[in-house]
Amino acid sequence: MHTSLADRAYLSIRERILRGQLPLGEPLSRRMLATELGMSVIPVSEALQRLESDRLVEIRPRAGTRVRIPSERDVREIYEVREALESHSARLFAQRATRQQKQELNSRAEQVDVLFNQLAAGETDAEFQYLVHSSHKEFHTFVASCTSCELLSGLIEKNQVLILNWLYDVAARRRALPPRFHRDLAEVLANGGVSAADESMRGHVRYGLEETVAKMQTQTPVEWRLPRAAAVVAEGG
Repeated sequence: MHTSLADRAYLSIRERILRGQLPLGEPLSRRMLATELGMSVIPVSEALQRLESDRLVEIRPRAGTRVRIPSERDVREIYEVREALESHSARLFAQRATRQQKQELNSRAEQVDVLFNQLAAGETDAEFQYLVHSSHKEFHTFVASCTSCELLSGLIEKNQVLILNWLYDVAARRRALPPRFHRDLAEVLANGGVSAADESMRGHVRYGLEETVAKMQTQTPVEWRLPRAAAVVAEGG
């Protein structure tokens, strides 16, 4: 029961971050979150520690907890790790995927492109945006699941490369992609050779990196809350 509450808190807080409801730099109160989720502070604290390991929040002693503000280095490094993992995923997909799996990938790619094209056209509904990014994550997860390499799929999930990419896209408000961005990738993975699949996935992952970095650098983060004692001194108390 205790683990279940911590898992529920983890998923709920993570979802709020990915939806943009808790933006970068947003202070997080354990007590407030516990009240909102209808549980004690203990499972919320466990959830926040797990989210810190996922690099979604940051915790500083005597300062507090907030949604993590990634540095330029953070963003570039997660793109590099994602490129390394997903390009190999693409190579294995090209080698091992069945005809049915290739057809499924093409179908998923078309769906994702339709959703992103609607987003680029100005769709602003929060639920729709969440659906777009969920579908995008599932598309790339499907590629990994067809490699017959559970360790590789596990590494992609464990390193949070798709979740962090999702967060960066939301934070940077990236909306527009080429109209056939995922269909073109799927066609190469399904019909091209191993080297072509590798190259296509690398270009796919790198696309928009500089735009994302530039947009995130323009955001003004919320400052860390001062410790209580420091706040009293600063106020002259």
